[in-house]
Formats: sequence, C-alpha cells, structure tokens
Amino acid sequence: MAYRVIGTSPARADAWEKVRGRPIYAGDLTVAGMLHGRIVRSPYASARIARLDTRAARALPGVVAVLTAADVPRNELRMELPGRMAEATAGAVLATQPVLAADRVRFQGEPVAAIAAETPEIAAAAADLVEAEYEELPGVYDPLAALEPGAPAVHDGGNVLRRWHLRSGDAGRGFRDAAVVVENTYRTPFVDHVYLETETGLGWIDAEGVLVLRVSTQVLEHYRDVAEILQLGGFGGKEDVTVECLLGLLVWTTRRPVQLVFSREESFIGHGKRHPYVMRYRTGATRDGTLTAVEAELISDSGAYAALSPWVLLYSLVTATGPYRVPHMKVDATTVYTNNPVASAYRCFGSIQTCLAYEGQMDALATALAIDPLALREKNFLRKGDALATGQVLETEPRLAETMRRAWAGLGEPRAPRRPTRVGRAVAASFTPYGRMCWTRDSASAWVGMELDGTAVVRCAAPDVGGGQTSSLCAITAEVLGLDPAQVVAVGRDSHLTPRAGTTTATRQLLMSGNAVLAAARELRRHLVAAAASLLEAASGDVELADGRAFVRGAPRRALAMASVVKGAIAEGRPVQALEKYDAPSAPTIDPLTGQGKAFNDYTFGTHAIEVEVDEETGRTRVSRLVACFDAGRVINRASAEGQLEGGAVQGLGYALMEEIALENGVSKNPHLLDYRIPTSLDVPPIETVLLESGDGLGPFGAKGLGEPSMTPSIAAVANAVSSAVASRVTDLPITSERVRAAIRARA
Repeated sequence: MAYRVIGTSPARADAWEKVRGRPIYAGDLTVAGMLHGRIVRSPYASARIARLDTRAARALPGVVAVLTAADVPRNELRMELPGRMAEATAGAVLATQPVLAADRVRFQGEPVAAIAAETPEIAAAAADLVEAEYEELPGVYDPLAALEPGAPAVHDGGNVLRRWHLRSGDAGRGFRDAAVVVENTYRTPFVDHVYLETETGLGWIDAEGVLVLRVSTQVLEHYRDVAEILQLGGFGGKEDVTVECLLGLLVWTTRRPVQLVFSREESFIGHGKRHPYVMRYRTGATRDGTLTAVEAELISDSGAYAALSPWVLLYSLVTATGPYRVPHMKVDATTVYTNNPVASAYRCFGSIQTCLAYEGQMDALATALAIDPLALREKNFLRKGDALATGQVLETEPRLAETMRRAWAGLGEPRAPRRPTRVGRAVAASFTPYGRMCWTRDSASAWVGMELDGTAVVRCAAPDVGGGQTSSLCAITAEVLGLDPAQVVAVGRDSHLTPRAGTTTATRQLLMSGNAVLAAARELRRHLVAAAASLLEAASGDVELADGRAFVRGAPRRALAMASVVKGAIAEGRPVQALEKYDAPSAPTIDPLTGQGKAFNDYTFGTHAIEVEVDEETGRTRVSRLVACFDAGRVINRASAEGQLEGGAVQGLGYALMEEIALENGVSKNPHLLDYRIPTSLDVPPIETVLLESGDGLGPFGAKGLGEPSMTPSIAAVANAVSSAVASRVTDLPITSERVRAAIRARA
C-alpha cells in the first residue's frame, strides 16, 4: 500500500523552537507571587534521624513553610498493583518509600524536609538552618553482599526484593551435549539520566480549589500519587514520582503557588538510576556452533526502595538468552535492596544489561570454536514459528540475519591499523519488548475532531519527551483524513482536558496512543466520507480524501475542500469528531517459577555493527564507525525514526565507555557534570542508520517501537569490538582506559 504521509519526514511541530533554543521547559514557567521550594536531604546512606529541629528555619523572615514527615497526610509512596499485576509480583518485598523520611534514611539524598520561601536565596538559607542530627547505621552497598547471611537489613522484610526464575528443557543435559562451554561474569554500573532539565515543577490552586501541577514528567497519571499522599482522593527517569508529591505538599500547605527545581547535584543523588547488574553466564554449543544450553544468574541492585525493580528484572529474565534458539535454559534472577541510590526505569531497562552478557557469550563461543561470529549468530537466530525461552511463539519473521548482515556491510572495508593503534570490529544483535506486560490490561484513548476551516485537532494525553510522539500522532491523523501534516494540530498533555493515554514509557506510546488515534481518525473519516458522498451525490465507496479535499474516484473535478465537507456534515447533523480507545492484547501472568507464558505482546529486533580504535599504550578507545539496522515494522516519521537510532547509539556509547556513578559506601563522589562524563559531539562517530519495514508490528500501519530498542545492542557491540581489538574478553562497564590497559597486559 502506498502512503502519502507515513514514512516521510514532515517537520515536527516543535522543530524550529528547538533549533532556535526556545523550547519552553517546566522551569521557565512562573506565576506572580510564587514561592520557591527547597528540599533538605540526608548526607548519609544509612542512618537514624536522631533529631530534626526546624525552629530556626521557620523563624527566618521570608520562610512560609518548613515541612517534615509529620506534616504529610499520608507519608508513603506505595506500589499499588491491580489484580493480575499483584498476582505476578506475589512474594516481593515491596517496601514503602516515605515522601519525607521520618526516623530512618536509607540512601544519600533521601528527603527529610521541604521548605517554601519568598525567594530561592531565602529557601537555601532556611535549608542550612535545619538542624538534623544522624546516627549512622551499618549499611550494605554491594548486591552480592546484600544476599549474604547476616548482612545489614535495609528493610524489615529482608534484602531480597524479588526473584524470578526461567526453566526450559534440561540444562544439565544441554551442557553434557556441548563440545565447548564458555563462562564469564559481566558487570554494569549505576548510570544517571542526565536530563537537559532537572526534575522541575510549578504548582498552584486554581479558582475552583483544584491543585494544578505543571511538571517535567513522562507520566501524567502521577496526579494519583499526589492525591493519595495529600488524602485528596484516589529514557525512564521521570517515569517515577520526582517533584510531584513534594511540590503538591508545599502548594497545598501554603495555599500559594510554588516552584520547585532540583539542582543538578540533587538530580544526581535524588532520583532513580539505571540498575547495576552482576551477570554470571555459562553457554554451551556443539562443535558446529549449535547452541545447546544457557545457564545464567542475574543479580540487580535496586538501591534503597523498590520503585520499578521487579518489572525491570522481569525484562532481564525474558531477554536473558538473547534472540537465539536454545533448547535447554536455566535462569535465576534476583533484585536486592542496598543502601545505594534508588534504581528504576532507564531506556531499554533490564534488556540492555542482558544484551551485554548474551552477545559477549556469542563472541566468546565463536573464539573458542574458531567460527565466524556472524555465522554463529545466523545459525542460531530465532525465526518465525520458534519459541522464546518463555515458550512464547514468534508469529512474525524477526529478520535478524538481515539486520546483522546489513549493519556489518555498512562498516565498509576495514582500515589498516597503524601502531600503536589496534582496530576491532564486532556486531551485537538484540531483541527488546515494546509495550507493557501482557497482564497489565494496558489501554489508551484519543479524540480527533475537525475545525470549520478543514483542519484537524488531536487530543491525547501522551507526553512527548523528545521522541516525536506528537508528530507521529499528527502524521497518522493526516494520513487517514487526507490532510497535510501542517493541517493537524495536537493539543493537551493535560490530565484535566485530554483523554487518558498512559505513560510515555516502555516504548508504548506509538503502539497505544498511535492505535487509539488511528481508530479515532478512521471513525471520523467514516463520517466525513458519508457527508462528502451526500454533497457530491456519489457512493461512499467512491469518495477519496486527499490533499485536503474530498473527491470522487475517477472524477477529480467532482471535489470539495475539506472545510466545505465539515460544514456540510454539521449541517446534516453528522459527527465531526470521534473518541476511541485502544486495548492492548492481554494474557495471563507468566509462571514465576518457570518463566513460561507470554510476558510481552511483541518485540523489536535489530543489530549494531561497530568499529573501534584502541591505543595500546594509553588504552584510550575511540569508536570510529557505527551502523544501526532495525526492523521498524513501519516507519511513521522517517526523520524521527532515524533520530531514535542515532540517539540510542550515542547514549549507548556513553554507557559503554565513560559513564558511572562513583559510590563510596553509598555516597556519590561525582554528583555533578564536572566529573560525570557523558558523550559530546566530539565523541560521536559517523553513524549510518538502516530501517527495514516488515509491516509486522502491532502499532499503527504495522509499526514497531524504536525508542528504547535503538539503544539495546550498543554496549554489547562496543564491548565485543574492544575485545576483538585487544584479543581479550572485556566484561565490565564502563570500558575505561585503565580496564583496556589491564586487558592488554593480561593478554601479553
């Protein structure tokens, strides 16, 4: 089928403002007479609050409120789970996190008091006047140590938050059948999101007494958490509650507008990080390279509270064996509490860590068997009709071999290395779920309506966090209604005014809101076509909508401008708007003891091919070429899709080579951009993107999600390429110069 808008690159509505440096951030919003918030945080990772005296802070002129745990109506952020999700997490120790710590702090940066004052300077001075005395307590700062008998308990229920297990076949038999078995332990660190804007918000109470919050968030539905703690009623990092509850508390208490902006240091120590993992892998294969067995132990560090750790761990469980046919599997996955920073969702959460391990194992096997790494992968890739480790049968062709071969070919001819430079090349293939778990009964709604001038309006509460979600919804509407994308406007992202769309997380918005908008646009098209048929005296089946007109197929001169069609429809009493809801396919929970079942509805498959140059004297590593090839199902906005592939790759390079939260007994030693390194434009190699279109996705027009999957193979490809260059397996991130030098020395 030929598309007019889908697959092209119309300019995004926010493009010019971003190019000119003029986008509006939450921190740019102001209200006359607003107060300024400040949070007092614990400097200790594990301590008892012996004394908290706020009298001097309250007495400071210009201070309006100094709040502690006693001032919070319901001082707990709870993981409330609906029926089948609660069933899936049965047995988990879901420790409650306080909004403000009352008697104990469990990580550095935990909030203990909230201040509202007339100026930021007064708020900062008041924070310094809060007298807090702490009695340090024994803590645990290593996830393996947290599992040891007698380890300090972070919570009363113990340090094990959740365990998942995956069993298929007979692992013992699989290893007996293997001619070669490789074993390695892989480690990944805490890393930070480093948003352009830190956690920020502005709140006020409107004329009707409604608490209004304008915050930088991925989840509009956090208003429920605010209502709960105030007892008013019922990329990842901003998926969790950040400023919302603290801001709502200050506004509701002072009855005045309040702005709360976290400093960069607060952002580093106070919000969720990417989970560190320790992953022990054994992988077996026959002499010809056929995989026989995988045994893995995955241990993730949840930090001080649960957040989304049980679900992140589930992603790891499902993806642990990679996109390969493995007859015998045994995987044990555990997430534990420590007194480290809280860990939670971060782009391709749970699935990127396991990719480092399973792709490292594939290259290690290829070396042990003296087989080409690409041939080894192609021999074992999943194909249509194969079952994943969970027993889920793939109903479409993953096209893994094509993504790998296209990515590898994109690297071109290898360069001849010049001493002291070594060159390494490698690939990493991956699969990543898009959309939420099957048993969440996920849904999204959208409204599409026509204006009298023939333009369309989309209302959908899908936060656009830079991925171009808004433009995609406009493109879908334009395609269905025969409009130019410039004739479609999306409004909203307001929980009070727009239909619920759920979270911009788990690469779900194109699937969920995209399908909701598609359904609404098609329903609206039905009404417009009927009106045009009446006005043109033609059969509905003969009416086409294109180029902002309605015309009779085969007689293009019998046409009406869309504005005339809309006015005619209204005159005839026909609807010129539609509200529709999309429900994702649903399935029962998986078996927590065997991992068998359908955890996710679909997956995105792709490959990175990377070339690195390693200075053998200094260990400095530079990525010189990168090619990313993915099956997008159907490309909605080509520029946005290519941007996702490029952005995911660059973010992955930072994770692989330089990023790490440096902790000493739970205390961050680099909570600022001076010492926490992220890639700059000088670190980015030439990137080639290749988009395949199978049309097999569950999204609109057969699209698949790309936002998170685009990053998944990045760290594994870098690690494999560096391992190739130094002829020694690199298993720990980040791959610093010191680690590379150590690998070279060990090989020598």
